[in-house]
Amino acid sequence: MWFWLWPWFRSGLARHSLRRASVLDAGRMAAIHAEGFAIGWSREDFEQMILDRALADVLVSQAPFGHVVTGFAISRVAADECELLSIALDPEVRGLGLSPALLERHMGHAAQAGARTMFLEVADDNPAALALYRQAGFVEMGRRKGYYAAPGAARRDAVTMQADLGRFDPTPRFG
Repeated sequence: MWFWLWPWFRSGLARHSLRRASVLDAGRMAAIHAEGFAIGWSREDFEQMILDRALADVLVSQAPFGHVVTGFAISRVAADECELLSIALDPEVRGLGLSPALLERHMGHAAQAGARTMFLEVADDNPAALALYRQAGFVEMGRRKGYYAAPGAARRDAVTMQADLGRFDPTPRFG
C-alpha cells in the first residue's frame, strides 16, 4: 500500500513519534489491522473503542508528504487490570525496531490509567510477537486450544500472557 515510501523509511530519513489516538485515526488503524490479522476490525470498531475510552496509542511517521499513522496499540482497563486488545504496525515499518517503543509507551499509559497488570493473547505460531512480549516482561500463564481461526480448516492456539506494570511511573504525563 505504501510501498513507494519504503526508501525514505529504510534510509533513516523518516522520524517517528508516539501519541494518543483519536477517532480521526480510526481509518488508518483499521487499515493496519486488516494488513496484520486474518479478521480485521472496521473503522467503526476502532471509533467505538476510542469513544468508549479504550486506551489507544498510535505510532506516527513523518513521510515526504506529511505525517501518517503507521502503527497502534489499543487496550481496555478495568479496575487495576488491562487487556491488550491489539498492537500492529503497517508493513512498511515492520522490522525497524519500533514495536518495543510503542508497546512500552502503551504499557506506561495503562499504568497511568490505574492498571497494575496487563494481559494479552497471542497466536502460538507468531514468534515475532512472542519475542516482543517476552522482551517487554510478559510471561506465559496458559493456552487456549483452537482459539484463533486460521486460513483453511486448522485453528491455532493462543498463548495467554501477563505483565506486571509496577515498573512504570503511574504519574500521568502522557502527551
